[in-house]
Amino acid sequence: MPFNGQFQELPVRFLFSAIRFMSLLFSFLLSFLTWLSTFAQPTDAPAWIKQVGAKTTPAVKTTFPVAKYKAVGDGKTLNTKAIQEAIDAAAKKGGVVTFAPGQYVTGSLFLKKGVTLQLDKGVTLLGSQDLKDYPEIQTRVAGIEMKWPAALLNVLDQDNVAITGQGTVDGQGKVFWDSYWALRKQYEAKGLRWIVDYDAKRPRTLLVSNASNVTLKGITLQRSGFWTVHILYSKNVTADGLTIRNNIGGHGPSTDGIDIDSSSYVLVQNCDIDCNDDNFCLKAGRDWDGLRVNRPTEYVVIRDCVAGAGAGLLTCGSETSGGIRHVFAHNLKAKGTSAGLRIKSALTRGGTVEDIAFEDVEMDGVGSAVAIEMNWNPSYSYSELPAGYTQETLPAHWKAMLMKVEPERGLPHYRNVRVARLKVQNAKAGIRAAGLENSILENFTFEDLAIAAAKAGSISYAKDWTLKNVNIKAADQAALEVQNSKDIKQ
Repeated sequence: MPFNGQFQELPVRFLFSAIRFMSLLFSFLLSFLTWLSTFAQPTDAPAWIKQVGAKTTPAVKTTFPVAKYKAVGDGKTLNTKAIQEAIDAAAKKGGVVTFAPGQYVTGSLFLKKGVTLQLDKGVTLLGSQDLKDYPEIQTRVAGIEMKWPAALLNVLDQDNVAITGQGTVDGQGKVFWDSYWALRKQYEAKGLRWIVDYDAKRPRTLLVSNASNVTLKGITLQRSGFWTVHILYSKNVTADGLTIRNNIGGHGPSTDGIDIDSSSYVLVQNCDIDCNDDNFCLKAGRDWDGLRVNRPTEYVVIRDCVAGAGAGLLTCGSETSGGIRHVFAHNLKAKGTSAGLRIKSALTRGGTVEDIAFEDVEMDGVGSAVAIEMNWNPSYSYSELPAGYTQETLPAHWKAMLMKVEPERGLPHYRNVRVARLKVQNAKAGIRAAGLENSILENFTFEDLAIAAAKAGSISYAKDWTLKNVNIKAADQAALEVQNSKDIKQ
């Protein structure tokens, strides 16, 4: 039976429909690839960056509301026991600990494997202001292993843990800031500036230690008693979209933003930090104790972040003993930090800082765009016991700080550093880089820098440097000063 005209037109209609569908599909794929390209890495990005960050996240199974365990969000009741019970219950099955909107006062909490602590918008954890609510643990503080109060939130010896949400963790740290300044005044009068930071015990806000596959996402952390986020001896950690505000109600001493300490394969992205010390900081142990542990910080990516007040947008050191290497930092912004890229150490610290890339950065109102030094803050960096003390009566951490380091072993070394595509305005100095006669700054590359500063700066004890398209416009019209250096290609 012959087909009628309607059926004879079907293949043609189908063909046009297929063409239209393919055209729409192609348009969608093109748009998707264009969107995806915004997340692509720079062409000079190292291959290892694909390995950074948490590889797993806890499965969303059962929710465990803290109210079920009698936690009260009234801003007054101490809820440590109730919240910890919810965490422990979630750890048995794997689950999410949740909070109704409110303010929950708590001391140290300890997260466990398979648990997500979900802090939604309207939820605030308030850190207790009583040091007794932070039990002492064995940890590392400012490069020295010692007993120290646990953090407000702790992920210790765990795998596959997450802390997420749009809520707030408020360390309420001013009481600890005040106690530090009072003790420092006493200690400086006794010639003990070098140890006061270790004797003035203050809780960190969030500690990830000896852990893996940890995700920190979205939360706001503020008014930390000491360092805010400390990633220690850990692997495969992601810090994504964190907001840190430590200059609320004062300027807390040593309120670093994010410290990555002898850890590896760490991803930090989309974070916004305003603190009173280093914003994004890489550390690896201090002096004799750090050389004993000898554990590097390596394979770290820091991208798409901003920093306000603070001692450095990105700081390597001053705890360099175990070495800091394989760091890729790009697409960053700083406004008002003391430095942009800062590499600092001391003559008793040792360690090598190498393979550091610092690219695509905008700065405004910073101290120095690049600050590199090996003899940083001597009154803090060098330990000397005043008269009237005997070794037998000293605390263990004092003894560790006073252990002598052989001069050659104590020399830090910096090499293979790349700084590219910086746009800087209103800086005090462009580049301040000082090596040592017996520890030369080796193989630095500066490319495509546009810097407006009061002074161009200086370079000393450097070797094999390349400065390509480096434009430093100094208000005093002086050029970048180069001393005791060789093979500086401009």
